[in-house]
Amino acid sequence: MHLQTRSYPEAERGTVVDDLHSRRVADPYRWLEDTANQQTRSWVAAQDQLWFAHAAALPDRYRFRRRVAELSAVGMITVPTWRGDRRFFERRDAGREQPVLIMVDPAGERILVDPVALDPSGRTRLDTWQVSPDGGVLAYQLAHGGAEDGTLHLLDVGTGDQLDRPLDGCRHAPVGWLPDSRTFYYVRNGRLLLHRLGTDDEAVVLGDPAAYGLELSRDGRWLVVSKGYGTRNDVWLADLADGRLDRPALIPVQEGIDARTMLTVAADGRLYVATTLAADAGRICVADPQRPHAEHWRELVPELPEAPLSNIAFLDSASRPLLLVGRTVDGIAELGLHDRESGARVGEVELPGAGTVGSISTRPEGGPEAWYDYCDSVTPTAVHRFDARTGRSELWARPPGLDRTPPVELRRLSCVSADGTDVGLTVHAPPGPGPQPARPTILYGYGGFGQSLIPTYSAFSLAWVEAGGVFAAVRTRGGSERGEAWHRAGAGAAKQNVFDDFTSAAEKLIMDGWTTPDRLAAFGESNGGLTVGAVLTRRPELFAAAVCSSPVLDMVRYELSGHGPAWVPEYGSAADPEQLGWLLAYSPYHRVREGVAYPAVLFTVSADDARVDPLHARKMCAALQHATTGGPVLLRTSEGESHTGGTVSGGVALAADVLAFLGAHTGLTRP
Repeated sequence: MHLQTRSYPEAERGTVVDDLHSRRVADPYRWLEDTANQQTRSWVAAQDQLWFAHAAALPDRYRFRRRVAELSAVGMITVPTWRGDRRFFERRDAGREQPVLIMVDPAGERILVDPVALDPSGRTRLDTWQVSPDGGVLAYQLAHGGAEDGTLHLLDVGTGDQLDRPLDGCRHAPVGWLPDSRTFYYVRNGRLLLHRLGTDDEAVVLGDPAAYGLELSRDGRWLVVSKGYGTRNDVWLADLADGRLDRPALIPVQEGIDARTMLTVAADGRLYVATTLAADAGRICVADPQRPHAEHWRELVPELPEAPLSNIAFLDSASRPLLLVGRTVDGIAELGLHDRESGARVGEVELPGAGTVGSISTRPEGGPEAWYDYCDSVTPTAVHRFDARTGRSELWARPPGLDRTPPVELRRLSCVSADGTDVGLTVHAPPGPGPQPARPTILYGYGGFGQSLIPTYSAFSLAWVEAGGVFAAVRTRGGSERGEAWHRAGAGAAKQNVFDDFTSAAEKLIMDGWTTPDRLAAFGESNGGLTVGAVLTRRPELFAAAVCSSPVLDMVRYELSGHGPAWVPEYGSAADPEQLGWLLAYSPYHRVREGVAYPAVLFTVSADDARVDPLHARKMCAALQHATTGGPVLLRTSEGESHTGGTVSGGVALAADVLAFLGAHTGLTRP
């Protein structure tokens, strides 16, 4: 399937050239940044028509849509939040567009928040929620469409009545309830505030706008406040025993240090510190909360360099208090049990397989039970319950839909990157003897912000493998599969390592016979879209097709839109002459060259994405359409979706379109 360049909508090549630190940087499609411009709107509409025409001719598009919908019908369920004899959790049944928030108590089960009942379009979603200590008040946040700022609501759990005015300007707002269940700290418009139910009086605790996190000890005495900067943070601790709730004396525990630290004052009165300070993979220390600074920490659970920390929880067994410590070993989860006094490892939780543990919950009053969710590449997320009294784990709540999945063989491989670094990848393939015969293959990667590629149930990859393809995920540097050092090795000046790792994985798949260049596709989302964009402009001959979803692609101007300013610690800034050099060395938009046979490329974006502006994909699409002798190069724009998704049906349609596009351009045929 091929489109000639003359078929593309006309896109004027402007004459904009920026003089940046004595470098002349051309930006011929600057005009496509302005969505209010009629020229931009007309161009986007023409790209829509081009995509619709191409999509209509894609073989198996509707078969993929049907199959992805069936595999997505598994639904979802989350670990419970306990308040006495009440438990709260989210559940999405098969066929529902959004999950609902449910409360179960001795009287039975009741839906507290149903976003679709509030908005039948399905574009309103439930974001964060927190329950008051007595279980009587629910604080929940709703967001609409692509917006990330939402509105915080306060609900009387018993009556279903709203207790206060809606509080807008909340972005994934953390809420820290005080013991009276009437007063709470929260973040609104980037400021940390103290709010009392039923009043208009709000005290500003921290007015400097930032991405604040907060946590309160169960007795309400200790307030922890954090301020994030990428993979590092500042942390303060305040003793609220003096009653100055609106002016807490925040003691700096960590400021201006390249480390991430989380503090918890547990029921035993000790301060527990999970930190990457002097431990890239994380360690656990304890201290007296009255003396919280690093020089007073006592190391309890040392770092394991090959196994980064992921979770900690507090348990009580019949014989001793325990720490439940979650780690990942090259992306695979494990849960260990440690004596809370000595830190010694005394056991482990047997997990269902080699997969992922997401969240862990315990009862706030303590006890021997913990609930955790588990999934892997072929197992939908289910909730399991561990009992420290017996040392056993059991399935507690399964997702409410499909529980049978196609047969898939998983193989963990490794490749050697350009600098000799060993890089891991996982191959999902149809059952069979091995790599032969060469098959249409999708290579997926991310490589940034310390985000690990972990095993996750995916209707997308299952539908591809079931149709006869191979799906491979490469754990490039930039993630945290091997700790913070692995992340730093793929950030800033070292970002090129990510692209080398991805390229080496592609070459490994070809060399070992899994696929061939005319059957290999690259796929990435968000920062992963940057990875794919950088690789396809550097090594276009390696791939038959590529998909960049919600990508970051103009690395000179990325920090001027969306959440871009927050990404400077990860990428660097064009305002700095040296860092501009890093960025231009790989910026996909600036590395497009005329007369190159680029692979077939599809950009997918949401017009309402508040995190990564679709301007990146628009400009890159225009540049490639002008330059390529290969193709086709297409842009798919949806409405009403956030950066991380929206409705189930919208996600199914997008996945099916991507699969059909990649299948058509890599020669996938029905088995």
